[in-house]
Amino acid sequence: MKKDIPDFQHIDDFFRLKIRRYMTHLVGESEAEDLTQEVFIKVYSNIGIFRGDCSLSTWIYKIASNVAIDALRSHIHRQNVLTVAPGEVEAIDEKLLQLTTKKPSAEQTIIKKQMTECIRGYIQRLPENYRTVLVLSDIEEMNIGDIAIILRISLHAAKIRLHRARAALKKDLEAHCNFYRDEQNELACDLKTAIDQLKSS
Repeated sequence: MKKDIPDFQHIDDFFRLKIRRYMTHLVGESEAEDLTQEVFIKVYSNIGIFRGDCSLSTWIYKIASNVAIDALRSHIHRQNVLTVAPGEVEAIDEKLLQLTTKKPSAEQTIIKKQMTECIRGYIQRLPENYRTVLVLSDIEEMNIGDIAIILRISLHAAKIRLHRARAALKKDLEAHCNFYRDEQNELACDLKTAIDQLKSS
């Protein structure tokens, strides 16, 4: 019996925003759109030979990961430098440091966007193998089994890599941020000043 081929338009509609977000975390805002387009060109070109050995989502993220890694390893990619003024409030994605799930106000939404962009800068400073596994797990919320398939590594290796990636991010954040609970008892942080960093060293 002939295998049904998934409808590409449905795939594009469902996955494009997800993949663009994923690429933004991996390669930065400036290259995310072009690389997302490259991903969907590859999906369109290869959808006819998709065998169903893994889920469609896992297959697409595998393609996206390969495209991102190729870009990161090329000289075309220029890693963005984190530029946030000292004292500007920042926070971390809900999965990373347990942000509130309550519906935010307009002001909170703006602040959270600024915070997320700041944290993305720290994520982009991680080595590519740590960055990829961390984004897949803690931002895209994929299970560790699918992550191992996407990255073509063993389940054990995926678990170790994720643990080390989280530890590396935590160390970098703790070196640059002062964490505290705000009036709503939500976790937030300010960038450390040069004096703060000297005191902690």
